[in-house]
Order: sequence, then C-alpha cells, then structure tokens
Amino acid sequence: MMRPVSLIALAALALAGCSKGVQAPTDQGVCWHMVQFQGGKVRFNRLAQNIPSLEACAAQLEAMRIRFAALGSSTDQMIGAYQGQFLFLQPEGIFTGQNLDGAHYLLLVRGPDGKLVKPGVLPVE
Repeated sequence: MMRPVSLIALAALALAGCSKGVQAPTDQGVCWHMVQFQGGKVRFNRLAQNIPSLEACAAQLEAMRIRFAALGSSTDQMIGAYQGQFLFLQPEGIFTGQNLDGAHYLLLVRGPDGKLVKPGVLPVE
C-alpha cells in the first residue's frame, strides 16, 4: 500500500510529464521576441503593439534581425511569437508553429535578394 505522500509525488510527476512546455503569449496584436537562457528558461520581450497579422509580426522580427546585423551581430536565427504562435527566423525563411519542439510550417521564404515573400510568389527557373 502506498503512503499518501507517495501518491502525491507520483501524481506530480505524472502532471509534469504532461506539461505543454513554453507557451507563446496570446496578447492580441502584440509581437514578441523570445530570448532563451541556459537551463531552458525563456523570456518574451514586447517588440511591437497593434500588429495586424502574423506576417506583419514576422516583418517586425526580420527588421530587428537586420538592425542587430548592422550592429555586428552574427545571429541569423531568432524566435518570436504572435497571438499564441511561434515564429522561427531561419536563413531559408520564416516558419511558424504551435510549440517550440513540434512541427514548423513555412510562412515566408527568402528571395534571391534576401527579401521575404510568400511561398509560391517566386518564379520557378
């Protein structure tokens, strides 16, 4: 027979295994930049408000990346969030997803000039 303390500890472990991990902020119209720290901790910094769409937030994050590059940063990857969705800035383009570790879907691709466009807009050579 298990002691009550053991049952509580077992229940806590079971709940920890079901946790959803880091959740993207859901604030309406707010674009966030996510900073990751050692040990798995994260912080969301408000980048812009009154942003009308996921694509507009992606553009805000890309502008931030470009400003950082102009200051000497070599970072070509960033993570942001918009209304519960994560945004992943990669050299190939910008991807979106519901969580950090799950599937990521292409939102915008980089053209030959480095500008971001919707997939399918670029002509096929």
